Amino acid sequence: MTIFEWTKLIIIGIVEGITEWLPVSSTAHMLLIDEIIPMAQSEEFKNMFFVLIQLGAIMAVVVSFWKRLWPFGYGEQPGMEKKKVYIKKDIFMMWFKVVVACIPGFIVTMLFDDYVEAHLQTPYVIGVALAAYGLILIVVEQRRKNKLPRVESVDDLSFKDSFIIGLFQCLSIIPGTSRSGSTIIGSLSIGINRTTAAEFTFFMAVPVMFGLSFIKLLKFGFDFTATEIITLLVGCAIAFLVSLVVIRALMNFVKKHDYKVFGYYRILLGVVVILYFALAA
Repeated sequence: MTIFEWTKLIIIGIVEGITEWLPVSSTAHMLLIDEIIPMAQSEEFKNMFFVLIQLGAIMAVVVSFWKRLWPFGYGEQPGMEKKKVYIKKDIFMMWFKVVVACIPGFIVTMLFDDYVEAHLQTPYVIGVALAAYGLILIVVEQRRKNKLPRVESVDDLSFKDSFIIGLFQCLSIIPGTSRSGSTIIGSLSIGINRTTAAEFTFFMAVPVMFGLSFIKLLKFGFDFTATEIITLLVGCAIAFLVSLVVIRALMNFVKKHDYKVFGYYRILLGVVVILYFALAA
């Protein structure tokens, strides 16, 4: 790999680590970067890489929220004579809610992923989706202004809430929409507070991205070149390290601010993308 290729890989890893958790579409940002400074890889590899690199960001969630995600404990419990492994029922219940939320997106992805990959991964689709959902995010935040949230923790989410959030996540199959953006919009729309919306989005991302990565790997196959392996490992490592910082920063941000700034950013970026590629045509 040349220095220029290393530079592009580092840029993409940083961008993924930052945008994966913000409601601005990490995939859109990576596809746009590749349009401007293309990676010297096959289209088949890049389609797989732009999904698998997100595993690095997902591992940052696992590390950051380990105590909230691991459903087993070890120690003394009431009624126990000695230390034993025990089940944390509240965490198991949280995972059941995550599974319910993931079902709609799994079905939609299995049915339409190939079509989307072949026909909708274009700059114009990305630009329109960025702007449209940026506007929706602003409207949703404006409508809930001065209203008390109905749900203030992940534990308080009902299975119905989880399923509705999962339905909103189906929108993210369109490039430029954003998985985190669609779930956050859905969460805010049904009265869930911002911190809980962000946390549940993080937790949903774990099975979703492992599942999508497995599907992409099966489609691509396991016959990697040395350069492709290095590209995957380095990209994931950079995304992981950057995500550790971004996750903490976002959680601190949403405790005091709303998501409107991301809506304005999406609109601005969407307009810039459409104009740039229209003028370059």
